[in-house]
Amino acid sequence: MRAVVCHRTELTVEDLPDLTPERGQVLIDVERCGICGSDLHARLHSDETAAGAAELGYDHFMRSSDRVVMGHEFVGTVADYGPGTRKRLPVGTRVVALPVLRAGGSTHLTGLSPLASGGYAEQVLAVPSMTMRVPDELDADAAALTEPMAVALHAVRRGEVGAKDTAVVIGCGPIGLAVIAMLKATGVRHVIASDFSAGRRALAEKMGADVVVNPADESPWASFAESKRYLTEAIALADLGIDAMDKLRAVPLLPWAHVMRAAEKAGATPRGPVVFECVGIPGMIEHVVSNAPLLSRVVVVGVCMGEDTFRPSMAINKEIDLRFAFAYDPSEFHQALQWIASGKVDVRPLVTGVVGLDGVAGAFEDLGDPERHAKILVDPSR
Repeated sequence: MRAVVCHRTELTVEDLPDLTPERGQVLIDVERCGICGSDLHARLHSDETAAGAAELGYDHFMRSSDRVVMGHEFVGTVADYGPGTRKRLPVGTRVVALPVLRAGGSTHLTGLSPLASGGYAEQVLAVPSMTMRVPDELDADAAALTEPMAVALHAVRRGEVGAKDTAVVIGCGPIGLAVIAMLKATGVRHVIASDFSAGRRALAEKMGADVVVNPADESPWASFAESKRYLTEAIALADLGIDAMDKLRAVPLLPWAHVMRAAEKAGATPRGPVVFECVGIPGMIEHVVSNAPLLSRVVVVGVCMGEDTFRPSMAINKEIDLRFAFAYDPSEFHQALQWIASGKVDVRPLVTGVVGLDGVAGAFEDLGDPERHAKILVDPSR
């Protein structure tokens, strides 16, 4: 089979042996495979990521010295099953699958491990129980975005965003745009999106953002300016409470409770927005922690590949709730697929290009320009 091999950051198209499914595996003929931001990072920073994965107990993440077929956002048709494997779906069925593969007694990350060949190829292997039939009405381009939309859905759920909450999305690359779409799909009424790129801001509007800002001209935190007065008011309320308790000299919590109830009625005990950091470069967590209003919930979705720092004292003083989101579970993957198929989530604006295997190396370079592309798909038949 033809495939794109990554070795020491170089991407080359090679003829490799056809894949043969083992027991407990299904062989899929690839129709489309999305190029993910994780692939862009892994190509250049695989050794750092592999070292981190090894600390967590996984020793088979790709390293720069490995020869790896990347690609984990794939859709295709069932071609064959391994011996003794229950044929859950007929040959020829269009499917998507969670990008994991059980091989050699262990489970590996498809497209991110030399032990699990990925979707930048004519064929890919998957686990039958993690494979899902694509609804008939859904085309391959849209189905290929199931995986990144599942990532976004998981991030939104990690944020526990209510319909009346304000969500702020920092960074409108592919994952930030997917988060916007999932926020609207889950009923969030007010979404603010921020990005320096005019092209990405336009896509953010298409994906449903209610307010889109260019941080070079306007702060995404401008609408929360009044929150800065809350700290001053809280201190003033504390003074009132201290005075009341000093005068009472008994049952001190009773007047303080009255003060706090009054504060709530006056709007002096705010609930901050839910912020999604979707940039993933050093300094972004510090930026969000420093600028977000009091009592904000921050979900870190962007993957920063290097070390980073932020000021815990700032987060403590604002009572920032800091969370991190990774991947998804099978139910979220299935939900994303169904929402795409039903039209509840329209992913088509995200697809800005389709290339053959020979165009993958160029696509990796093109994706570095935010004005040109959001999501490029690979069609191995081209």
